[in-house]
Amino acid sequence: MTQKCSTDRSKILPTVVSIAIVSAVLSLQAVGQTISDKLPVLDLNKPIRMNFSGNWEKDFARSDKWEDELNRRMTIRQGNAALQRSGIGLRGGPSISLGNISLNKPRRRQANLLDLARLSEYMNRFSTVEIFQDRNEIRVERKGEAPLICSMETGPTKVFSSQHGAEICGWDRQQLFFEIALPDGLYVIQRLSVSSDSQNLRFITSVSSNGSAPFNLTQVFNKYQAPIDEYNCVQTITRGRSCSLRIPLN
Repeated sequence: MTQKCSTDRSKILPTVVSIAIVSAVLSLQAVGQTISDKLPVLDLNKPIRMNFSGNWEKDFARSDKWEDELNRRMTIRQGNAALQRSGIGLRGGPSISLGNISLNKPRRRQANLLDLARLSEYMNRFSTVEIFQDRNEIRVERKGEAPLICSMETGPTKVFSSQHGAEICGWDRQQLFFEIALPDGLYVIQRLSVSSDSQNLRFITSVSSNGSAPFNLTQVFNKYQAPIDEYNCVQTITRGRSCSLRIPLN
């Protein structure tokens, strides 16, 4: 009797193990199906971009000072003048192009280098940046400045075009750029790039006049956790700026 019971158990054990393996496989398949249902579907028609979203504050120690950049450019200009006096010719700057957008022909006279430097400094006077980004659009908010808005699509996008100038935006690999052409041949390029860990933002502004060498100013920003704004403010023409509490106070 003892030997018979042992034989029966040896036959039953493989069957139990097989049932357990099949049950485990089915459970894993069910879990995998549940996880795959929760994962977002990747749209291959839309390009993958770096994450620019968040709040950023300027790192003054790592950012360019417009006075230092002006002195550097003045040194370069003096060197170019010396080359010209020695009979060595220098080529002019690149021509202005904004894709297929028609612009007014610029004047020949170039703006003063000091004016370009002060304009760059004025355009970078903000110390904080807030960026909103989704799969369709990116919006760069700067205090005291109009927001920079661009599509996430590949290729240049026309932002506006009028007698007062024209602006396009687009992507150069993982860099976001805005190009602005203004009357009298003034040309502005703003480029934004973010580090691989999305903790540092570089904001480069280039200003040129009638094909002159651009005056470049690089600003570096670090990501920070901004406090929650308790007020929701709306600007209207009739009532001006009106604010209400976003979170009721206890």
